[in-house]
Amino acid sequence: MRPRKRRMVDFEHSAREFRPFSPESETPEEILLTIDELETMRLSFLEHLSQGEAAVRMEVHQSTFQRALKKALEKVTEALVHGKAIRIEGGDYRMPRGDGTGPASQVQVGGGRNRGQGRGRGGRFGGPAGDCVCPACGHETPHTPGVACNQVKCEKCGSPMVRK
Repeated sequence: MRPRKRRMVDFEHSAREFRPFSPESETPEEILLTIDELETMRLSFLEHLSQGEAAVRMEVHQSTFQRALKKALEKVTEALVHGKAIRIEGGDYRMPRGDGTGPASQVQVGGGRNRGQGRGRGGRFGGPAGDCVCPACGHETPHTPGVACNQVKCEKCGSPMVRK
């Protein structure tokens, strides 16, 4: 199997989670939308680029862009139709600023550490440091950048992990 090529993402968003309105006692299922999948939607529907133009911007082949866009639209549609939350984190991406950490137009502040390169913005959603913890038994494991904690199963009890 060929290794995945990192996709160029020239946009950094601040929203990391969208949830349907529901009673606080109900926790909706979550759909994970990667940052590079969000970028395909942004380029197609907000920048109004053709798939070929958008693929060039992301430095991938047009068919790769098309598959990522289709996958992103399927995820968002599933979330909307079935009332699921959307969490945005991870993915195989890089950013174009000179040090590879942010949008080309963004001014670098504070050294730009721990941003871009598929690592998110740090903190609760997809940062490079931190742990995944099992809500059932409390077992902790180091977070793997680019892999959502809920995709990792607890070594002790098999439950999906959550971000600490």
